[in-house]
Amino acid sequence: MRLASIAAACLFLASPALAQERRAPVPTISVMGTGEAELKPDFAHIFVAVETQADTVAQASSANSSAAERVLERIQALGIKRDDIRTVNFQVFQTPVVEKTSKPAPKFTANHQLQITTRDLPGLGKLAGEILASGDMAFQSVSFGLDRQDAGADTAREAAVKDARRQAEVYAKAAGVTLGRLLEIRDGSAQPFQPQPEMRMRMAMAKGADEVPIVPPATIRYTAGVQIVWEIAVQP
Repeated sequence: MRLASIAAACLFLASPALAQERRAPVPTISVMGTGEAELKPDFAHIFVAVETQADTVAQASSANSSAAERVLERIQALGIKRDDIRTVNFQVFQTPVVEKTSKPAPKFTANHQLQITTRDLPGLGKLAGEILASGDMAFQSVSFGLDRQDAGADTAREAAVKDARRQAEVYAKAAGVTLGRLLEIRDGSAQPFQPQPEMRMRMAMAKGADEVPIVPPATIRYTAGVQIVWEIAVQP
């Protein structure tokens, strides 16, 4: 009797598992949707570097501090507010030896990278030209952005969901079924894409041009991806 009771109990415990194994999997439709959004940029970041060299770390840092102050005054004289200029990187390192010369090179280099923010996008080329004309700073790069970075990403995500829904409905119609419950959403990355503006800086410096031919992008394009799974509705 005891063995029979144990066997019955084991069968009772195993029955739900067996029933679950026999249950047919839920039929689903899974699609990957993509979306894009294009928004007009609100501002530009111009990156410049102030670099000085000296025989000691202290001398290189001190010289760089003085040069940076001159650069800040010159940038503000161009109409840029002090709040729109900030340090993004500062480092002091041993000066790389390029080739041997009769005169020993300074041992240390200090590099101060500044970010300049401007909302005058039509005047960006003129501002870059004036920066290039300065001997205290080197023009490095330019990038563009939005006041609300999430606005572009969110709009692209909404477009991606609509695209996924459209694809799922196409598959369902072709298969002769209908979409049921939405089972899963997996967020993909939403990234901005910025075409690099054309910058002939070396040519501008050689010719002493007052303006660099930088053409801001008309829009900043955001892309997003999403994976969505729907249950196929049971036919009545």
